[in-house]
Amino acid sequence: MSHGIGRSRGTDYLRLFDDLTDDDRAVWERTRRFVDDEVLPVINDYWEKAELPWELFRRMGELGILGGTVAGYGAPGLSPVADGLVAMELNRGDGSVATFNGVQSGLVMRTIAMLGSEEQKSHWLPRLATVEKIGAFGLTEPEHGSDSVSLSTSARRDGDEWVLNGAKKWIGNGSISDVTIIWARDEADDEVKGFLVDTTLDGYTAEAMTGKGVMRAIWQAEITLRDVRVREADRLPSAGSFKDTAAVLAKTRGGVAWSALGHALAAFEVVHAYIEEREQFGHKLAEFQVIQHKLANLLADLTAMQLYCRRLGQLAEDDELEETMASLAKMHNTTKARQIISTARDMMGGNGVLLEYHVIRHMLDIEAIHTYEGTETIQALLVARDLTGESAFT
Repeated sequence: MSHGIGRSRGTDYLRLFDDLTDDDRAVWERTRRFVDDEVLPVINDYWEKAELPWELFRRMGELGILGGTVAGYGAPGLSPVADGLVAMELNRGDGSVATFNGVQSGLVMRTIAMLGSEEQKSHWLPRLATVEKIGAFGLTEPEHGSDSVSLSTSARRDGDEWVLNGAKKWIGNGSISDVTIIWARDEADDEVKGFLVDTTLDGYTAEAMTGKGVMRAIWQAEITLRDVRVREADRLPSAGSFKDTAAVLAKTRGGVAWSALGHALAAFEVVHAYIEEREQFGHKLAEFQVIQHKLANLLADLTAMQLYCRRLGQLAEDDELEETMASLAKMHNTTKARQIISTARDMMGGNGVLLEYHVIRHMLDIEAIHTYEGTETIQALLVARDLTGESAFT
């Protein structure tokens, strides 16, 4: 293709992706076909019923995309740009399906690859890459969300074992996982450490949360840990403080910017097609000045989001991506995505709230992406702290 995928719909208007490598483009096209042919035809029913689309999770393992930039051990070793494009496309399809990838790949597999022992990598990464095993990332707690650095789950060394006590909340895959990475504070030195917890261990209980109005086709769990005994061999050896936890999150934050782009892209593509078909007052909506004006503004905001993501990918490839750069992109893209999706829904009138048009699902799901890994406000404080040298966190 001479232009980016979707160029005919105006979704790569500045041809930002024309220079992709053949390998990166192949990953993009493979993921986009999966979304168009397998995700979009079925996902609304799963979302409405709050059921897990198991076959779609397994198919991601077959597609060779789980693990993202993790190389070796059965993982694909994608470039940062290709990994971002995968996140974008999966979110263009559905936030729940994309969240499974985000947890399995971006949080669990990346944590093990960055902080695990050779034995832990060899055992878990190949199984997670094929969805033979499912992982979860247990950081957020009932009383510690944005201030996760203050987590209170405890770990006490007892011979060759660690005894874990505490609670976690909002843990994606937590009720279906085979292994959950639990972050806990060592009672001996007050530092945060990471543990690979077999979810069949005595004292580990997880219950799927209900009543969610977002990402209904993925289950978040409330986890309780009561004297869970974990082997020293299952402690992540390179996770010795919260700085190591934060290093993982810094790697994933840029992916959230790509995720927001995917949701905005979905809304733009849907409303673009809709206005060319829908007639009111004897004319197609696309003929009205106000609709054309709105569409052009949507494209401008979407293109700005793409520019952020393209630059993030380049910086990551050069190993120059800094945490606050990712924060700025996350702050910008989640904010713009909410605006784009809301405007698209408005342009579609009453049909905009029907699941068959998909936009309302994205409008709800973007609220989760806006929130997790730090809201727009939290990201702004991180960026401003870098600019001023002053911390406004109290």
